[in-house]
Amino acid sequence: MVNSVDSLMLDAKQAILDEQHRRFQELQREGRVQEAMQQFHTTMSCATDLLNESLRMLEESVAAHKKAIEDTTPPPSA
Repeated sequence: MVNSVDSLMLDAKQAILDEQHRRFQELQREGRVQEAMQQFHTTMSCATDLLNESLRMLEESVAAHKKAIEDTTPPPSA
């Protein structure tokens, strides 16, 4: 299940990604191509981190849901 700590972590990672993306766009607008490309790599790294964290939380939620279903399902009769 997603708890408040997980939610805060995702929010923080999203905010970091948003800021990195803003920096990339600013450098791009200014025509600072070399710096923009470096910033692009940083931005993609932040995006990867956010997606991996989201996937981890989703997998944990699915596993918890499956366990809850198994715990409430009576065993088959013999």
